[in-house]
Amino acid sequence: VDRAYARSPRGALKIARTLVALVTLLCFVASNAHEAYAALAGMETVITLLFLLLYLLRLDARMKCLFWPLADIFNSVIAALFLLVVCLFAVIIRTNKGTLAGGVLGLILLVLCLVDAVLLCKKISLDKGRGRSAPAK
Repeated sequence: VDRAYARSPRGALKIARTLVALVTLLCFVASNAHEAYAALAGMETVITLLFLLLYLLRLDARMKCLFWPLADIFNSVIAALFLLVVCLFAVIIRTNKGTLAGGVLGLILLVLCLVDAVLLCKKISLDKGRGRSAPAK
């Protein structure tokens, strides 16, 4: 288990994303909101939890068949797009206070997804391997 990852900014952000997605899911389920709202929040909770476990257990280093940070960026961007649409509908329609709370938490989750994507893009650009023309340090 990589305890340093859990204490890093990226790890804390992943944990925060998981918790906010879980609370968003609970708000949508408790308020009997449309099934699509709960499905999106549930999928985001599960997928973010799986990426968190992937990095915590260092499985990304063992399974090199996929470039995991890039897959994580795609997940964050696509989740942000879906959250934008669904949570704006939830806030605009606001059938009850639970749906409104879930929509607002979903918009907060959208911001967390975008911050996660930006941090991952910076990590990828900083961790680039040196080419043959790069001078040795």
